[in-house]
Amino acid sequence: GNLCLADSWPGQMRTVYGDHERFIQTYFSTFPGYYFSGDGARRDEDGYYWITGRVDDVINVSGHRMGTAEVESALVAHPKVAEAAVVGFPHDIKGQGIYAYVTLISGEEPTEALRKELIVWVRKEIGPIAAPDEIQWAPGLPKTRSGKIMRRILRKIAANETDSLGDTSTLADPGVVDDLVANRAA
Repeated sequence: GNLCLADSWPGQMRTVYGDHERFIQTYFSTFPGYYFSGDGARRDEDGYYWITGRVDDVINVSGHRMGTAEVESALVAHPKVAEAAVVGFPHDIKGQGIYAYVTLISGEEPTEALRKELIVWVRKEIGPIAAPDEIQWAPGLPKTRSGKIMRRILRKIAANETDSLGDTSTLADPGVVDDLVANRAA
């Protein structure tokens, strides 16, 4: 479900500078009377709450809502994977498919056998519904100077909307984008 809070806490922001209506729309309109954090959460059988990731990083694969962080965690648990980013892309049958960008550890070579191994790995870790439809080998991921992955760019590349990637000047290494576009998986 969604992580919402009924009461305020010390230090909670009270507005967005110069745009109070935006503050209300963003945090209080989705669930009136509650602060919506933008995070997904689940409660386990012992009553503990687990943050499952940002709800805007949720994809809908054949009617199953799934956090991209789950698939990314499964991929990076593989001993040959250094980093992974997962986004949804339009899929004719499933609605959204799973597109994974994978950076291998130094010294590992991307092969078709490794691609298949990673798909089997994710199926074993999470289940068949989470298996990536596409895996693209990525020498690096588009990140801001602070290290945040620019998922907007990855979603556009996965959807083959490469003519409208938007501003890439804030990236730490804009050249990564050119490589990802040139080597798009699908």
